[in-house]
Amino acid sequence: MENYAVILLIMALMIVASGFAEKMKVAVPVVLLIVGIVIGFVPAMPALELNPEIIMLLFLPPLLYDAAFNISFKDFKTNINTISTLAIGLVFITTAGIAAVAYYMIPGMTWPLAFVLGAILSATDAVAAIGITKGLGLPHKTVTILEGESLVNDASALVAYRFAVAAVTGIAFVTWKALLQFLIVLGGGFLVGLVLVKALSFALRFFRTNDLVIISLMLLMPFATYLVAEHFEVSGVIAVVVLGLGMSRLSRERFPEKIKAQSKHFWDVIIFLLNGLIFLLIGLEFPLVLKQLQDTQIWPFIGYALVIALTALLIRMIRVYWQQFNLQRAFRGKRHISEDALFDSKTSFIITWSGMRGIVSLAIALGLPIALKNGEPFPMRNEIIFISIAVVLLSLLGQGLTLPWVVKKFGK
Repeated sequence: MENYAVILLIMALMIVASGFAEKMKVAVPVVLLIVGIVIGFVPAMPALELNPEIIMLLFLPPLLYDAAFNISFKDFKTNINTISTLAIGLVFITTAGIAAVAYYMIPGMTWPLAFVLGAILSATDAVAAIGITKGLGLPHKTVTILEGESLVNDASALVAYRFAVAAVTGIAFVTWKALLQFLIVLGGGFLVGLVLVKALSFALRFFRTNDLVIISLMLLMPFATYLVAEHFEVSGVIAVVVLGLGMSRLSRERFPEKIKAQSKHFWDVIIFLLNGLIFLLIGLEFPLVLKQLQDTQIWPFIGYALVIALTALLIRMIRVYWQQFNLQRAFRGKRHISEDALFDSKTSFIITWSGMRGIVSLAIALGLPIALKNGEPFPMRNEIIFISIAVVLLSLLGQGLTLPWVVKKFGK
């Protein structure tokens, strides 16, 4: 009963804090993070051990589905070059960059462990990007690129993470096998999403006269799609994104206005609760991992986290501006680049600054194996988790608090 009371208390705090954040004109996720950290240090607050599998299943599918449902497929297609560059290429570049910094900076860090840390922190987060940038009046193109990148890059990060963890356990890394598995994971996720879009489309036509059944099916399918894809060991993230894009198109073409209005209201409430809860939980988790470290380690590891956060930001900045240059050069060379896909230096800076780490990095870090196959403890597990959560907090608080100023300064 005590656990239920704590959950209800957390939900109440989240709702009240969200309301105050709106009144104060401050980004809701930032306020919730701070509230979570503060109440996490309250002695009477019981420790909440987050199950990474529950986090991925409970939060990720509906939030990804909602983001994919509301993104413009036409704009997504127009900016696919930039989205794919940031969601795939940048993820692996960031993994390598963070790994190199961690290896040479942190005592005891081996190359496999450094790549594990790099993979955990390589992808920006859809929930963070959407939550922080909401209501800032960003240009539509910028929002499309940010959301599109965040919807796809989780799959890249998860594949990089799997191979990095395998290397720690002693399994040899083979480049062609890694590339093949990456393509299978992405392609399989796309196929699962496509099949379930067709299945859901048929079911909605069959139950077209029953509004409750239709809305309930649309609520259930993101979770079912994610589980089916993960069961076949392909990307549940990509499958849910494909489902969201497919259902968005179907909704525009065939759904009655009544169903659209009811569904939107229902989803708005769910997304509000889940979005708020995940940021509060991230804040709550920090005091717990802080207790796992020795007192002499805390400040040095906060310093490591700061350097890694700045490294990730610098790598992102270089790659985004490079992409801007490449698009402009391709357009001048009359290659297959639409003028609508181009963006300027101010947009590049906003895209750079909006790339924050969040729920996926948290879930992956907490999901690190406790022990290796031979029974020995996973090396530097507590240290990696602490650095990961510290980087997430520095990213969300540092960039989140300053993003309104950046948008005002560089926005159009």
